[in-house]
Amino acid sequence: MGHPLSCDLRDRALAAVDAGLSRRGAAERFRVSAASVIRWDQLRRLQGHARPKPQGGDKTSHRIEAHAEVILEAVPVQPDITLEELRALLAGRGVSVAVSTLWRFFDRRGITLKKRPGMLRSRSVPTS
Repeated sequence: MGHPLSCDLRDRALAAVDAGLSRRGAAERFRVSAASVIRWDQLRRLQGHARPKPQGGDKTSHRIEAHAEVILEAVPVQPDITLEELRALLAGRGVSVAVSTLWRFFDRRGITLKKRPGMLRSRSVPTS
């Protein structure tokens, strides 16, 4: 994902528009797209500023976190439960989530659901 252009550039382009330059002319002067200057001008008119919106961050984990107690209680009851079985358990409660959502839920907590212990190395010398 790209990054937003600086507030300084936005301010200079909009100052040029305020000084009488067209929005497309300001775009050419500052080597940005005309759509960007038009959008910044509209934002400034609506919000009073043309600062970029924050990017990134978690926007959806609150849905699964609301059911954390149910999920975390199911694991000790059935230690070998799969993520698909957990998904079915939640679906029975009217919650629709993907297996990857459950994986990230456990990853945030540092919980791994291993089905069997790790195997010993088959050779004691490094292979090439």
